[in-house]
Order: sequence, then C-alpha cells, then structure tokens
Amino acid sequence: MSLNEFATAPNVETLATEVACLKATLTMMLKALGQADAGKVVLNLEKFITQIEDEQQAETFRTTLAQIKQAYRQ
Repeated sequence: MSLNEFATAPNVETLATEVACLKATLTMMLKALGQADAGKVVLNLEKFITQIEDEQQAETFRTTLAQIKQAYRQ
C-alpha cells in the first residue's frame, strides 16, 4: 500500500475534516464490533498510549480516544 492511495490535501481544514471522518468511522466500527470486542480495542489503545514517549503526542491520543469513547456511548 503506497501513501498515494491515501493522499491528503495540504490545507489544515481538509486535514481536520479527514480526521473527524476517521474518528466517526472508528466509532461506527467499534459499535459494529459489539461491546466486548470494542472494549478490548479501547483497552489496547489505552495501553498503546501509555507507551508513547512524546507526552504531547500521548495527550493528543488520549483526547482523541476520549472523544471516540464519548461518541461510542451515545
């Protein structure tokens, strides 16, 4: 798989829209998995976040995961 298959426009607005789309997609996928499997995915993501050395990046991941969890609960 090459990066050209997932080309992103260079402007921030388009990138922000794509990220929002990915968050929504992940939320819908978690809902489709069922509660037990979705819980495992979330736990694995939380474990992954603890292994990120860059604190700013880890905080971004935590915030994003919190948004996804909130959407999942709705």
